[in-house]
Amino acid sequence: MKWFNYAEFDSPDEPGSGHYMDQEFLDMLDEARSRAGIPFVITSGYRTEAHSYAVGSSAASSHCKGVAADIAAGTSRDRFLIVTALLEVGIDRLGIGEDFIHADIDWEKPANVIWNYT
Repeated sequence: MKWFNYAEFDSPDEPGSGHYMDQEFLDMLDEARSRAGIPFVITSGYRTEAHSYAVGSSAASSHCKGVAADIAAGTSRDRFLIVTALLEVGIDRLGIGEDFIHADIDWEKPANVIWNYT
């Protein structure tokens, strides 16, 4: 990967777990980062089941499968650049939060969707 290292995707309760991330997804994120032209700060990558429950999610979370990441997005311009780049590389499951973008390629869930967390 050009823009990331596996540690950025570690679950806080399991050092080294960033290596459980799906390589195709990481390649797509890396390409999206190149296209966006701004840093992608990963706020959540792989999650253990315990950590997923701790943050109010479940074991069915795409994060637990290694096919999801949350990316910090502090401004509307950052959100636009990140979302545009993610869509360009084929990441078509997006969640928009106040200060982050959730991106995943979970094939067990509906594609071509964008939701918000508000």
